[in-house]
Amino acid sequence: MQTPWPPLPTTTPKDIEWRLPRRARSVGRARALFRDQAASWELPQDVTDTAELLLSELMTNAYRHARVPAGREIRARCLLTQDRLRITVTDADATLPAPATAGPDDVSGRGLALVVALADDWGARGRDCGIGKEVWFEMSLVPGVSEEASRRVSGGAG
Repeated sequence: MQTPWPPLPTTTPKDIEWRLPRRARSVGRARALFRDQAASWELPQDVTDTAELLLSELMTNAYRHARVPAGREIRARCLLTQDRLRITVTDADATLPAPATAGPDDVSGRGLALVVALADDWGARGRDCGIGKEVWFEMSLVPGVSEEASRRVSGGAG
């Protein structure tokens, strides 16, 4: 008797990547590209708003902090599955990021803390090719799951 094939997923993952120059204006360009893509995927507005903010933070970090030769690009990739959105930003600097503790008068240093607080999961790793790193975050598309991230920010129990 022949074994039946595993059932096909109800939706196919959607995957898009943008390659942008390592410049300040690429941060805004990535936000605009993501907003357009999120609209075409009909993502919930709260997910879109939060993901756009976090994408902006990761893009800014890649632009400002990556110590790489001129001409290197930043890549932003969005992967949408049935219940999750994953955004990955890749640059050519192998130094992995760590959340900083910004003081009340500091004008920067809060970006990764926002990612930690607002994403359902996040991480960073060296690229398989040995050049650079990937920093990613995930957000749930299931109602109620992302509320846990909101409680972490506000310090409330719900």
